[in-house]
Amino acid sequence: MFKNLFKKKTELEVLMEKYQALLKESHRLSLINRTQSDAVRVEAEKIADQIEVLRQK
Repeated sequence: MFKNLFKKKTELEVLMEKYQALLKESHRLSLINRTQSDAVRVEAEKIADQIEVLRQK
């Protein structure tokens, strides 16, 4: 019953959540300020590269 309550997230899970949040933020900013949106998108792509490295291991 309480197995998942105290389970820590893996580094991959943390990066995936951060990546999804940055993509949402980028989309939101694309309606307001394109340059900020592009900057956030670049950050998201860097995290995507880190995710790929972790998946390769």
